[in-house]
Amino acid sequence: MKPRVPMRDALRDPQLLGGALPGPSWAIWRTLLIAAMGEPLTDEEREAFAAVTGRPEEPQQRVDELWCVVGRRGGKTRAAGTLAAYVATLCDWSDKLAPGERGVLPILAASTSQADRAFQHVLGVLQHSPVLRGQILGAPTSDTIRLSNFVDVMIRPANFRTIRSITAVAAIADELAYWHVEGSRNPDREILAALRPALITTGGPLMVISSPYARRGELYRTYKADFGPEGDPSILVAKGPSKVFNSTLPQSEIDKAYARDPASASAEYGGEFRIDVEMLFDRETVELAVDLNTTVRAFNPGARYKAFIDPSGGSADSMTLCIAHKEGTRAVIDLVLEEKPPYSPEFVTDKFANTLRTYGISRVVGDRFGGEWCREPFQRRGITYAISPAPKSELYLALLPALNSGRVALIDNDRLIDQLVGLERRTSSSGRDSVDSPPGGHEDVANAVAGAVYLLLMQRDPPVAYTTSYHRGGPPTPYDLLDKLLAQ
Repeated sequence: MKPRVPMRDALRDPQLLGGALPGPSWAIWRTLLIAAMGEPLTDEEREAFAAVTGRPEEPQQRVDELWCVVGRRGGKTRAAGTLAAYVATLCDWSDKLAPGERGVLPILAASTSQADRAFQHVLGVLQHSPVLRGQILGAPTSDTIRLSNFVDVMIRPANFRTIRSITAVAAIADELAYWHVEGSRNPDREILAALRPALITTGGPLMVISSPYARRGELYRTYKADFGPEGDPSILVAKGPSKVFNSTLPQSEIDKAYARDPASASAEYGGEFRIDVEMLFDRETVELAVDLNTTVRAFNPGARYKAFIDPSGGSADSMTLCIAHKEGTRAVIDLVLEEKPPYSPEFVTDKFANTLRTYGISRVVGDRFGGEWCREPFQRRGITYAISPAPKSELYLALLPALNSGRVALIDNDRLIDQLVGLERRTSSSGRDSVDSPPGGHEDVANAVAGAVYLLLMQRDPPVAYTTSYHRGGPPTPYDLLDKLLAQ
């Protein structure tokens, strides 16, 4: 990497990047970019630099990675776009690229629509510069800006499989805290591990920008390891509230956010990692409970089956069904059905009812979704729909000790595993715990399984005169005889 113009000079020159981060409100971002490029700071800049990095002095050499943990509306996406524009156009990569090879500057985010925001900032910075706009070849597409110096700025999905086999001159990782974190099959750790080798040849920088979220994942690990004077000199970590990085942000709006939800606002605007959000399950525990290569268990006439449904209206969430039975002290999952939207609720109800009858089940439990919506269609098909005795969070919290103690046998279902390990445990200011999927996530399959386990391990059945074998028309089982005895 050979800068043709120092970062400080580029940010001053209106013909280059002078219009990208102008004025006093962008001073801290200009300071960070100048320091990250190994350029010296003024005394005033050094004081601001120390306040957000915990380091008394600038690196004095170009860093390999710049991590910015900043609250929302703090200007981090525009700053990243400015760095990308500088690296892509004002640095010489000719000695790093083979003849005919084009370098890539990937912009990665949890979704391509999110990456597009950073991409548009890069494009805007380039087009606003009288000099740099001349390096753009042709009309940019929706995901690529081709430059005359054999560099392409591109949107890439945050997936460790899609960023291999490229020569990267730099990379932008946007909102890393909201990528798939540890526990998923595409964790942030694996994505960055696949990305870093692409930067080795060129020595280009990695810039990670994100609002903080839970105390997990690579964002939190890097902050804990490298923030402050004891951190790796080649990794620069900056952290602070939105208002520090964007002084124009109205304090009244920040105050309203804190009044609505202090825990959320401390992350969104205060730049603090949330202490009220933790993972409920780790992947190792969940996978240890899985019977590999078993996706469904056949009906066993000697088993007493129970079923739990997570209903849906058919437009947004999946509708799921879990059937399970008990063996000794263990809950054994036999079958999981998921119908993804869009679908006809009547069609899915019919499909689920037929499956329930296959396992000799005439009663299913589910939540209160839609009032009578679920009860009546199932009742018409000879299936009683009962309301769950426990809310969703209680089902998950009961599942936790059962899984940890090896009292649950799961089937081999990727959706189930991924949803379980993605669940988040939140503690309110009153000390009450709740469990749900992360923002933008789903837990329909996990909810059905947690409900079935709850019915088997936590809920005591009332005595009944007969059970499923009589509904099937078969001979009474020992369980039927025991139920008759208890009912007398």
